[in-house]
Amino acid sequence: MGWLADETGLEKRPANYTPLTPLSFLGRAAEVFSDQLAVVYGPHRKTYKEYHARCSQLASALAGIGVQPGDVVATLIPNLPPQAEAHFGVPACGAVLNTINTRLDVATVAYIFDHGGAKVVLVDTQFLDLAEAAMDAMQGAKPIVIEVPDDHVGYPATGRYETYEALLEKGDPAYDWIMPADEWESLALNYTSGTTGRPKGVVYHHRGAYLNAMGQIVSWRMVLHPVYLTIVPLFHCNGWCHTWMMPALGGTIVGCRDITAKAIFDAIADEGVTHFGGAPIVLNMLVNAPPGDRRAFDHTVEVFTAGAPPAPSTLAKIEPMGFNVTQVYGLTETYGPGTECLWSSRWDHLIGDERAAVKARQGVAMPFLEHVTVMDDTMAEVPRDGASKGEIMFRGNGVMKGYYKNPEATAESFEGGYFHSGDIAVMHGDGHIQIADRAKDIIISGGENISSVEVEGVLMAHDAVNLCAVVAKPDEKWGEIPCAFVELKPGAEVSEAELIAFSRTRLAGFKTPKRVVFQELPKTSTGKIQKFELRKLARDI
Repeated sequence: MGWLADETGLEKRPANYTPLTPLSFLGRAAEVFSDQLAVVYGPHRKTYKEYHARCSQLASALAGIGVQPGDVVATLIPNLPPQAEAHFGVPACGAVLNTINTRLDVATVAYIFDHGGAKVVLVDTQFLDLAEAAMDAMQGAKPIVIEVPDDHVGYPATGRYETYEALLEKGDPAYDWIMPADEWESLALNYTSGTTGRPKGVVYHHRGAYLNAMGQIVSWRMVLHPVYLTIVPLFHCNGWCHTWMMPALGGTIVGCRDITAKAIFDAIADEGVTHFGGAPIVLNMLVNAPPGDRRAFDHTVEVFTAGAPPAPSTLAKIEPMGFNVTQVYGLTETYGPGTECLWSSRWDHLIGDERAAVKARQGVAMPFLEHVTVMDDTMAEVPRDGASKGEIMFRGNGVMKGYYKNPEATAESFEGGYFHSGDIAVMHGDGHIQIADRAKDIIISGGENISSVEVEGVLMAHDAVNLCAVVAKPDEKWGEIPCAFVELKPGAEVSEAELIAFSRTRLAGFKTPKRVVFQELPKTSTGKIQKFELRKLARDI
């Protein structure tokens, strides 16, 4: 529906249509939750009225230094209040938010600056060297740098650039936000991890972010005033849209710079955290936390976990500690979580490993997606037998606008009217999806397909194993064989032969790892294990 004009020629919207945008959540919260605590980080404690004013100042100040609607504003900031404010303040001046992974290498950040065309970049003091080196390596125009110091943990301003607070002082707290004229307008630009080739720029629209945020409220069974701990990096799928979601409920966002077990337990005990999201590595961190890092709390903490199928043994251990874990699944291209393991009363009798095995499923479509299924190469849905494998496909409003400046990749990923995830899964009789593997992670040994996820699940059940990853190792006889890389728990001891023997009691012989390597596993900033690095190591063993 378009715009309507009155007798004076001024454009106005019809009473029954307004483009959907998550920006509206904060505008409402500033009115109805004005004195409710909105953002917490150490001594930084802002109400919704103050939060909205600061976001307005940011939008006004950005416009004042030349940011136009449609321009890109980038950030290199951990999970701190300025990063949350950027999620509203940047689009409030009509710009597109590009949150950049702070752990990327210089060349990749330079590529993102160039490809995205950032006009301004907000940079945490800790990452100024990274930003400056990336700008030196750029081909195009360099962005304006605004320094974001963090005095709370000892990162004071360097004096080399205008600071974030100085920029805000130039802004108008009553600035009139530029709301989207069309809900399909671009809201955010997120770059994929780029494990093979250049990262792709995933474009989010206002409609998708709004519906994703609303749908997760339902899926997470949320009520008013949750306290949300920012474990998922806000540069990863915009923190799964949770920062946009919280004002709808008058919730409190708790910032967290460094993700440690102690920081999480302290936030739960001191701030009353009720919800957080995180990769399985975060659950593992909590399960294995030393007594000195733990704090007592008397409420249940709701957790969304995603990024890789969590080991059933980890799920079985963490729930008695006071955490209720819901497995979710999605990609950057689906704004983060798109499916949920929707618990059913028919599973209430399950305990221990059996209960955890069900909870490890990726589940069914969240409410904002029309259809999530598993299809074969002919685009036919696979039988719901828990065994037939195919590719997970998405369709609905919770799918990206497309890949920035890459129409070929966009068309390929949308072929057949569905978004192709690249993840291999089975479907159970009740429609729940369960990942078998990434397509590239299937190990083909002597003509037999081996799921690395299945082998990892067995190894994680061993008491000495903290984390593990299984990849294909080239083999002259079998083509490929399973090679396991294992991190042990502090103080634990186990030999390669013992782990192989342990696996053989639980797996078919051809699925058993033929090599076990003990080392710290390479990980991304979101806790995903970098299997492409392990494949390189496996080739040389």
